[in-house]
Amino acid sequence: MPYTVTPTALPGVLILEPKVFGDARGFFFESFNARDFAQCTGLDVQFVQDNHSKSAKGVLRGLHYQIAHAQGKLVRVTQGEVFDVAVDMRRTSPQFGQWEGVLLSAENKRQLWIPPGFAHGFLVTSDSAEFLYKTTDYWYPEHERSLLWNDPTVGVNWPIEAPPLLAAKDMAGLPLASASTFL
Repeated sequence: MPYTVTPTALPGVLILEPKVFGDARGFFFESFNARDFAQCTGLDVQFVQDNHSKSAKGVLRGLHYQIAHAQGKLVRVTQGEVFDVAVDMRRTSPQFGQWEGVLLSAENKRQLWIPPGFAHGFLVTSDSAEFLYKTTDYWYPEHERSLLWNDPTVGVNWPIEAPPLLAAKDMAGLPLASASTFL
């Protein structure tokens, strides 16, 4: 199999570790192959958009989701390291409001699959990080929502030593109790 797939405590959120071929010259791996992804995960998804961001240490992006046009995301890091988080926003889910956090780095080459219905965010833990992700739907700013990154009801245990650097929309995120959710 081209990937090792590890389920997380949140059903549907998966850690994918690609098969990496390396020698003294460097390494090679397929970062995405639709046929292998479907075979390894059992998911039949179509990605429509790729996004790439670069952030400095201490930047926290998220926790974002789209209430309409919900996006599945396949995320990875190509430079540096992040603590990546998914939060279940499906009100009828037994795991509603629960979170999962995974270290993703250029070194470990892990990827995280976050299905539609989850909020997503990450904290840069290295000096800087480049973050790439595929989405199953396009970005619609009018449908984007932000869950408050430090909502005590959710209780994400971010590995931070100082207040994170946040965008205005993330500072204005709503707590779970008043956030828009999925059924």
